Amino acid sequence: MRLTKTRLTALIGGLLAVALAGFGLFASATSAQASTTRHFLVTLYGWPDNSPPGADIAYPKSDGNPTIHNSAGGSGTYSNPITYATDKAELPVGTKVYYPYLHRYFIMEDDCVECDQDWTGHGPDGGPKLYHIDLWIGGKGGNSSKVISCEDDLTQDSASVIVNPPSNEPVDTTPLYNSSTNKCYNPSSFHG
Repeated sequence: MRLTKTRLTALIGGLLAVALAGFGLFASATSAQASTTRHFLVTLYGWPDNSPPGADIAYPKSDGNPTIHNSAGGSGTYSNPITYATDKAELPVGTKVYYPYLHRYFIMEDDCVECDQDWTGHGPDGGPKLYHIDLWIGGKGGNSSKVISCEDDLTQDSASVIVNPPSNEPVDTTPLYNSSTNKCYNPSSFHG
């Protein structure tokens, strides 16, 4: 077959159309990870009321999970988000979220029985399909009743949470619960 100017133009046009179609498929595949904002029941848990008490998590990195910690923790930045728990059918293990109320990033690394029940059936808070995440607050060595009181103070019944957030949200790395002073974080103290 002889490659004439007309055939060359048609060939280039066809290749361009295939490339653009492929880009469209790629763009739609990546948009599945686009940021979305949803309203969640947002509760908190810590050292004294984890099951068992401590910082163990259901999906540690050492077991080959797409997580970053081997025990609950994190500073709240995009690169070191804090552990959260939920039903893995609600948000897959390793999913990052940003919680504007607390000015922090979190990563799904743990399971939450109430979250499971709220998602899959009629749990203690509602359901099925009730969006519920449980955020790690820490509390090792702190006053157990004050840790739990802080968890209750920071709980929100219907709060905006960004799923698969961008990396440039404002962050406050002040501890949510400071065990050495037994002080709870005040979300209004951040002016980032």
